[in-house]
Amino acid sequence: MNTAEYYTSETSQKELAAGVLKQAAQDLRQFHNATSRVEREIYADVYRWFTTHDCSSPFSFLNVCQLLNLSPDVVRQELLGDASLGFFGYWTRRCLRAVRSFQNPPSRVSTSNRTSKPVDPVPLTHAFR
Repeated sequence: MNTAEYYTSETSQKELAAGVLKQAAQDLRQFHNATSRVEREIYADVYRWFTTHDCSSPFSFLNVCQLLNLSPDVVRQELLGDASLGFFGYWTRRCLRAVRSFQNPPSRVSTSNRTSKPVDPVPLTHAFR
């Protein structure tokens, strides 16, 4: 497998893993207060997927977290906590997280160690002929 194929394969796996995690998080929230038998089974399956420590499946929760460089414990804590909030609480928490991210922007990259060379101006007379 050449480098380009490896990169494409790894990127595709990460995109699939991110999609699996996103869908599981949505199902966990959507079916948290399920009333029908089918919806309760969906919730139980998703909850079991999040809480199991099994690594036998390529897209088990632990393998997905490893592929995405995420801490399983942190993801569990956030998603299981979000699911118990319900729809309004979930969106309130998300909005608060977004506001905090704007209040504490990442530090800017220092450009003081870059050296700049003076550039001679190029006459633009040839561009307007």
